[in-house]
Amino acid sequence: MTDALKRLSDEGVAIWLDDLSRKRLNTGNLAELVQHKHVVGVTTNPTIFQKAIGGGDSSYDGQLRDLAVRKVTTDEAVRMITTSDVRDAADVLRPVYDASNGRDGRVSIEVDPRLAHETAATVAEAKQLWWLVDRPNVFIKIPATKAGLPAIGEVIGKGISVNVTLIFSLERYKAVIDAYLTGLEAAKAKGLDLSQIESVASFFVSRVDSEIDKRLDKIGGEAKNLRSKAALANARLAYQAYEEVFGSVDGKTAGTARWRSLEAAGAKPQRPLWASTGVKDPALPDTLYVTELVAPGTVNTMPEATLDATDDHGVVTGGTIVANYADAKAVMDAIAAAGVDYDDVVQVLEDEGVEKFEQSWKELLDTVTASLAALSDKHGAGEK
Repeated sequence: MTDALKRLSDEGVAIWLDDLSRKRLNTGNLAELVQHKHVVGVTTNPTIFQKAIGGGDSSYDGQLRDLAVRKVTTDEAVRMITTSDVRDAADVLRPVYDASNGRDGRVSIEVDPRLAHETAATVAEAKQLWWLVDRPNVFIKIPATKAGLPAIGEVIGKGISVNVTLIFSLERYKAVIDAYLTGLEAAKAKGLDLSQIESVASFFVSRVDSEIDKRLDKIGGEAKNLRSKAALANARLAYQAYEEVFGSVDGKTAGTARWRSLEAAGAKPQRPLWASTGVKDPALPDTLYVTELVAPGTVNTMPEATLDATDDHGVVTGGTIVANYADAKAVMDAIAAAGVDYDDVVQVLEDEGVEKFEQSWKELLDTVTASLAALSDKHGAGEK
């Protein structure tokens, strides 16, 4: 152990686990990570649930059997199973939530990914999930699609805490911040307590390198020298955008007047969350998207392999974002000059992100459908 996780936490980075399963809950593994590896939050997504429930984990058998007996629909069964896991994880993390005054100790659950391009349905789903989980330390995940932006503002305006997911571009990130502020203004107008509303903006990292590196390789020549630089540069410029709105820790950037007005009413900044932090290229250091994205007021949600790698050999030397703004801009300018269309890259990544989550959700539904059918048949045969 390098104690890198403690150093990371001391630098103001909240360490969250990008995974959840009933086995992890039942064995006490999640509680152990909270106690020994500085984990203060959990994120989930459709792919994580598909792997957990579709992986043959017998921990789900009892609930599936009960649901089969009740003859519930597949959609209802999936919601009952996933919200149960999130509720239990929220209870494990409740002491962290209380100790941090609601800042951390959060568990995220995503709206049905099939609703990513439907604003009204996303709002309705978010409200239902908030009610179903019924824990103050839950985050409802809403994708940062064009249809998701007004949904984010509306859901925040109802006093529901939101984790905005699938953010790839700086332009869209700025629109997400605007949606958050719009939601806070709506909540304030309703007389809601702004101090009870939290939000994070999940800015995806490794997938940016994967897509841009593929394009740089196709261009060839000196363009290949820019490989594996885009993701960090993109994320660092996102943090610069965050500081421009919410202000900097050192006070050199005051933040906007719009934000300061909300802050005076009790609102909290929407923290940038680094998502997709497991490296996709095995040639890269496995802690790259952790140790090179250190800044106060951020969240890094890690797959367990990345968490363990950071714990084992990560080197955290202090902040690695703010001092690199100029270099980050130079990198993105050079990538554009090499012929990579940034706008196309981020649109492809958003489309693929939604599609991957939809596919995972479909596989999850198929798995649960088959389980319910088998258990219904078994129960029916047992009654004869």
